[in-house]
Amino acid sequence: MGMGATNVYDRVLASLGGISSGVDPTFKASADIPNGGVMLALPALLASGLLCHAEKIFQLPPGYYRMDTIFLLLAFMALSGIKFMEHLRYCSPGEWGKILGIDRIPEVNTLREKIEILSSANRPSQWLAELSSQWMNDDPLLASVLYIDGHVRVYNGHQTNLPKHYVARQKLCLRATADYWINAMNGQPFFVISTAVDPGLLQILENEIIPRLESDVPCQPSDQELESDNLRHRFTVVFDREGYSPAFILRMKTKRIACLTYHKHQGEDWPENEFSPYQCKLAAGHLVEMPLAERGVFLGGKLWVREIRKLSKKGHQTSIISTDFQGEIQAVAAGMFARWSQENFFKYMRCNYNLDRVISYSTEPVSETTMVVNPDYRKLDSDIRKNRSLLNRRKLEFASLTLDNDLAPKKVEEYQQKKADLQEEIGGLESIIEGVKADRKKTQKHISVDKLPEKERFERLDTQSKYFIDTIRLIAYRAETSMANILRETMSKHDEARILLRSLYSAEADLVPDYEKQILTVRIHPLANNAISKSIRHLCENLNDTETTFPGSNLRLVYDLVS
Repeated sequence: MGMGATNVYDRVLASLGGISSGVDPTFKASADIPNGGVMLALPALLASGLLCHAEKIFQLPPGYYRMDTIFLLLAFMALSGIKFMEHLRYCSPGEWGKILGIDRIPEVNTLREKIEILSSANRPSQWLAELSSQWMNDDPLLASVLYIDGHVRVYNGHQTNLPKHYVARQKLCLRATADYWINAMNGQPFFVISTAVDPGLLQILENEIIPRLESDVPCQPSDQELESDNLRHRFTVVFDREGYSPAFILRMKTKRIACLTYHKHQGEDWPENEFSPYQCKLAAGHLVEMPLAERGVFLGGKLWVREIRKLSKKGHQTSIISTDFQGEIQAVAAGMFARWSQENFFKYMRCNYNLDRVISYSTEPVSETTMVVNPDYRKLDSDIRKNRSLLNRRKLEFASLTLDNDLAPKKVEEYQQKKADLQEEIGGLESIIEGVKADRKKTQKHISVDKLPEKERFERLDTQSKYFIDTIRLIAYRAETSMANILRETMSKHDEARILLRSLYSAEADLVPDYEKQILTVRIHPLANNAISKSIRHLCENLNDTETTFPGSNLRLVYDLVS
């Protein structure tokens, strides 16, 4: 039965096929349950879509554990800071079971088996697609400006020989996979796209993200409205310099999709007297003053864009370009500089939700028609860059070599000899570079996977289990964000709202079920001081107003803080 298994009758019945959809949760009065405070997140998790579409998309074979129990366990683990599934081996299964209304949580191997079943048949991708569409429809204004950026997940395992990517945060080229995230201005995530071979932001944008956004973004203007107003657009996409391409921006303008990015070649600085102070509202809601200036720019002789520059206190000018011709200058500038919210999202998810963790150690074959960089081309290109670097150093050394004022015959002879040696080496390097360039020109830059040498072949990491767990993490993050917004209403230091929540999730709690009144009372143990207690009570009042029922039962949740 396993440690902590006390419901012997139902477990035996389930093993004989007598229970089809799992046992219903049953709560008993319990005191001082570790991590019991995580039950505060249940209304927010359900409101964020944890169990939405689950019955329609997923299915588990008959067994002891309900499907919603598995979903709740994974979400509670994410919020409680259990970053590795294996860490459940060092947690009390019975105490976690009390939170979920069962005798004990599943063992790690059982949980992995459940995740593997739930992740089959491309179900996690369907689930995330349904949820992202729902999240966008819940807040159409937030979904009208979308932030797209890539995140590199480093892989240190030995299951497959992944291609190398440049990891900016480590300043190294490492074996990794690339994920492209789509977020709102305030950092709230909508969905993610994983790639086995990274073709670059522009191709992912045009071939995968934009077609999906065209169908998912709500409240887009009709064709008639677009025809009547030449400056109107469907929605705005924001990306960094990697996506800078006048040709791409022109194609998006043809589709009536506005683009917002940094200017890659901004040219000379503008006169400082062109800049005027503007009050800009940032994603967090507070106002800041920015010195801004604007001009119209004709990119590539084909595309008119707005170029807006921000002047820093040190005199540096940051240039952004946009095809949104209706937004006010301060709104466009704030939209571009709100990209920090997406970067903060990546950092927070890596630190607190273990975003880069490999979920499954299985691999999937890569389509043989997938195009990758030819290893021979990469080697030749690397040789050219190495020799060119050495050539530049020798040219600099040749130019800086002087005879000074010493005209002694020996000094003159040494000077002439060194000059001749350097000139000969420079000529040799130039000849080598030209030869390698000729070889590179004859070499195909991209080849299909089936033409790769055997030692360069690779498979992609399992994506569906990663999608499944990442979706639960996104739901947990969105739930945490909504709870943090409630706490900030009574907190003087808004930045500490998430810190308080992490403490709450790991705090002890008492459970008091009352089946006659159909109430399950969750009593949270108090934390540090009265000010924090006031904020927690305010949160409990808001959660009680939702009148949330625990999934699989008729018990309404009531939250209280122990006096």
